[in-house]
Amino acid sequence: MTINNLARYRELLEAKRQELSEGLRTRDPISFQRTPEPEEEAQRATEQDLAVLDRNRLAELLRQVRAALDRIHDGSYGICLSCEEEIEPRRLLAVPWAACCIRCQQTWDEEQAEHSARRRQPVEAEPLLRRRAA
Repeated sequence: MTINNLARYRELLEAKRQELSEGLRTRDPISFQRTPEPEEEAQRATEQDLAVLDRNRLAELLRQVRAALDRIHDGSYGICLSCEEEIEPRRLLAVPWAACCIRCQQTWDEEQAEHSARRRQPVEAEPLLRRRAA
């Protein structure tokens, strides 16, 4: 990777870090207020849950951006953390904080989707009851 390309990625990452840091600092605090109306309370609870999820998503993205900047500083930027192959420049332009090449990222995403699907499957009660009875 050329020094010019590395400087370009550093600029992109620094701008994203600044944007995310400011965004997280200027967000309104998440308040938990109770109301006498159940429908209104359910609506507020949903809004609060979404606000927490959004804040967590931004904080995770900020962590990834900082980790990419650390990789620039230690000289490992642009190398897949999984297979140690070079990450394509097109991927880094699209996602400068990418830690993995597209192939390894797809594999990881598929594994996460399978893991999530297994967690959502209902537990069969009958085998559990048989084990307890034994």
